[in-house]
Amino acid sequence: MKSQKTPQTMKPATAAKKLGVYLEATPAEFQEGVVSRDELNALQNDPPEWLRDLRRNGPHPRQVVAAKLGISISGLARSGVSDSLTTEQIEALKAESPEWLQRERATQAEVRKEALRLKEKRG
Repeated sequence: MKSQKTPQTMKPATAAKKLGVYLEATPAEFQEGVVSRDELNALQNDPPEWLRDLRRNGPHPRQVVAAKLGISISGLARSGVSDSLTTEQIEALKAESPEWLQRERATQAEVRKEALRLKEKRG
């Protein structure tokens, strides 16, 4: 007798991270349920309007904020940015280009340069 294969599911927080969105900004039904692998694939392949809007306007989770600013998550923490930010807020920060952002971008550039040097050294 064959057993029924149960679909692989994940918590909403895990699914939100994989989708690159801030969990607290997702619809209640997304936050309260579980997400199957098939549902996640469907959301990635054909995102509903709420998901497209979140990806476009935010609020964005810290890893997305850091990437859009060109700095590390640690750099966000050092600068005191602990909340999610909208695309508008991120663009305003880029335009303002405060000293901490310039410093963190320089640090990130050095980290990338060193990682590349080490990679080339290993051959």
